[in-house]
Amino acid sequence: MISEKMIGFVKNSSIIRAMFEEGKRLDEIYGAENVYDFSLGNPSVEPPLNIKEALISVLNEEEPNLVHGYMNNSGYIDVREKIALSLNKKFNTNLSHENIVMTVGAAGGLNVILKSLLNPGDEVVTFAPFFGEYRNYVSNYDGILVVVPPNCETFQPNLNEFEKRITGKTKAVIVNSPNNPTGVVYSEDTIRKLAEILNKKQQEYNTSIYLISDEPYRELVYDNTEVPYLTKYYKNTIVVYSYSKSLSLPGERIGYLVIPSETDDYEDLVAAANVATRILGFVNAPSLIQRAVARCLDVQVDVEVYNRNRELLYNSLMSYGYECVKPQGAFYLFVKALEEDDKKFAQAAKKYNILIVPGSSFDCPGYVRIAYCVDYDMIKRSLPGFKNLARDYGRLKD
Repeated sequence: MISEKMIGFVKNSSIIRAMFEEGKRLDEIYGAENVYDFSLGNPSVEPPLNIKEALISVLNEEEPNLVHGYMNNSGYIDVREKIALSLNKKFNTNLSHENIVMTVGAAGGLNVILKSLLNPGDEVVTFAPFFGEYRNYVSNYDGILVVVPPNCETFQPNLNEFEKRITGKTKAVIVNSPNNPTGVVYSEDTIRKLAEILNKKQQEYNTSIYLISDEPYRELVYDNTEVPYLTKYYKNTIVVYSYSKSLSLPGERIGYLVIPSETDDYEDLVAAANVATRILGFVNAPSLIQRAVARCLDVQVDVEVYNRNRELLYNSLMSYGYECVKPQGAFYLFVKALEEDDKKFAQAAKKYNILIVPGSSFDCPGYVRIAYCVDYDMIKRSLPGFKNLARDYGRLKD
C-alpha cells in the first residue's frame, strides 16, 4: 500500500496533465490537426538559436569534468556570479553569487525554499487563482495553504482579504506575476501595499514572513508592461525563477533562487537551501544547461509570437460574447465560463475538440484557462468551435 499522503496526491493529480493526455487520445481519433489542445503551458516558440550554439560551445570548449561533474549544491560559482551581475544590471540590485542557488526549474526552487522554511502547521498564504501545484508543494512539508479569494474584476490581489488571513502561524506568502492562469501583472501599487501589510504583520507578531515571488513568466509581457522586482519593495523577499518560458526550455529543468543578504536569517536560509537540494534528491541543478544559460543571460524568445496569438484569440473570443480580463503577460487567457459549472463547460468544449482547463484547478471556479502558447494556425482553426460553443449557450444568434 502506498503512503496515505501519496494517495491524496494521486487522487488530486493535476487536471491539466489529464487534459493533455486526453488531447493525445483525441489526436488518434480525429487527427492532430482537428484537435485544439489549449491545456498545457508548453512553449510553442522554439528556443533561441543562441541556446543550441551555447550548448555546443560548452561541450567543445570546456573541460568534461567541469561540464559533467559535481559542483557546489548551489551550482557553479561562475554561473551564479554571471546571473547575479545580470540581475544587478537589470534591476539595480546588489547581488553576488552567494545570493544565488541554482535549482531544478521553478518547481524545484519552490520545493527547496518551502522545505527550508516550513515546520508542520506553518501557514503559507497565496492568492486565487493560483498554480494548483502550490497546494501539493506546501502539503509536502506539512504546511497549510491559506487561500485569499479572488478579485474577479481585475485579478489583482485582494489585499483586504489578504490582511485578514495573516496570523501568527504565517511563514510565507507566494505571489506569481505575471500570473498563471490570468496573465495579469501585479501593479507596483499592489506590491507596495502588500509590502506595507507584511511589514506591519511582522511587527505585530514579532516574526519573519517571507515573500516568495514565483517568476517563470517575468520576460513574457506585452504593451511595455513593467513587472516590479520584489526585492526592492520588501526585505524578506525570495525570488524563484525559471528559464522554462523565457528560453523555451521547460524540459531542461533549470532555474534559480535569489536569497538577498538582507533577508532575515540569511546565512541559515542559504545553508538550508543547499541541504534541501541534497535531501530532495536534486543534489545540484543540471550541470550542462547551467553552463549554457550562463552564456545566454541577455537572450529570450520572440515574445511577439505569443502577442500575435494573444491578440487573435482575445479579440475573437470577445467578439463571440466571452468575458476575460486581457492578459498583460504569460500566455494564458482566463475566460469566464458560459455556465456556472466550469467543469461542465470544459466538457462541453470537447464537443468541438477544444481542450481547456477548468478554473477550479486554480481555486477559482466559474472560469477556464486557455493556454495560447500554441501554433497560430491552430488558433485560427479552433475559432469556429469557440464560436459554435458560444452559440450553444445563446451568446451568438444567427
